[in-house]
Amino acid sequence: MMSAYDIAAGAVTYVVPYVAVLAIVIFIHEMGHFLVARWCGIRVLTFSMGFGPEIAHFHDRKGTRWRLAAIPLGGYVKFYGDENAASAPDRERLAAMPEQERSVSFYGQSVGKRAAVVAAGPVANFLLAIVIFTASFWIYGRPASEARVDQVVAGSAAEAAGFQPDDVILRIDGSSIGSFADMQRIVRISPERAMRFDVRRGEQEVSLTASPKRQEVQDSFGQTLRIGVLGISRKPETEIPHRDYSLGEAVAGAVGETWFVVDRTMSYIGGIFTGRESADQLSGPIRIAQVSGQAAQLGFEVLFELTAVISISIGLLNLFPIPLLDGGHLLFYAVEAIRGRPLSERAQEVGFRIGIAMVLSLMLFATWNDIVHLAT
Repeated sequence: MMSAYDIAAGAVTYVVPYVAVLAIVIFIHEMGHFLVARWCGIRVLTFSMGFGPEIAHFHDRKGTRWRLAAIPLGGYVKFYGDENAASAPDRERLAAMPEQERSVSFYGQSVGKRAAVVAAGPVANFLLAIVIFTASFWIYGRPASEARVDQVVAGSAAEAAGFQPDDVILRIDGSSIGSFADMQRIVRISPERAMRFDVRRGEQEVSLTASPKRQEVQDSFGQTLRIGVLGISRKPETEIPHRDYSLGEAVAGAVGETWFVVDRTMSYIGGIFTGRESADQLSGPIRIAQVSGQAAQLGFEVLFELTAVISISIGLLNLFPIPLLDGGHLLFYAVEAIRGRPLSERAQEVGFRIGIAMVLSLMLFATWNDIVHLAT
């Protein structure tokens, strides 16, 4: 039986880092919506961190209600003329509004302004990730050991491709490789995919084609992952070379790192639909809390970068063309721009209902994955 001390320690270890990470990511996302709405002259009624019962609130000088709610699983910005927190329009109220009030309502704006407000949330998430990665590159630098092959594992994909000891991997599918770690992470996300490796062998440069084998491993957080394994290793280094970054190099590296996470995530999602990947790797709030706690134990740098990855994931998720999410709103606005008029109330209502069902189903599925992973 767990003692009160164990429960308190568990809360500090897992809940506090989870809430902190999620609060930062959600706040930046909603702040993106909020700032662009203000710039467009839209009246903002509510800025909410969390859902459910209100814990605390205050009003700013422009009348916006800033609230902190009990359930820290999201947030929302409600605009003048919205029927609810999902920014569904209150059409009866809009029709009866005088022009002065309509001009400061969300649905009184042009389709371009509405799209800009909606897109600002995910864009803010990507910008947050770039800022975090920039700070991490600039402050901590990166390992810089070259991608040299010290040993080729017998029966591996590397042996089949013709790798030899002392080969140095320069490029993978045309992308430059700056370190052994760069090579590893590209290979890990490319199981059973044929890739071209440009390697330096003595004074020559040769090209090899290899398809990393799929293998199940446990990461440092105890999560089972299916990754690509090439089958090469290097000797342990007594001192790993380290590279420091100037601010400009850190920004460039951060943009590349953000794009890498986006590309990796989209590749995984595409793999689910094509049958190459299993959906059991999708994580919900329980596993995110677990990983956040473990990342906090490994150090601030790890938790810092995990925040960036989660921010990118939330930005991408919100861009999916699912009604209720930002991407669904953008889809409706694209149709409106093409047709010259919005979809009918009935079509939008059906779309929002479908969106709610899809989002709830995804949350339940991800939570079920979390429970299964905890049980195994």
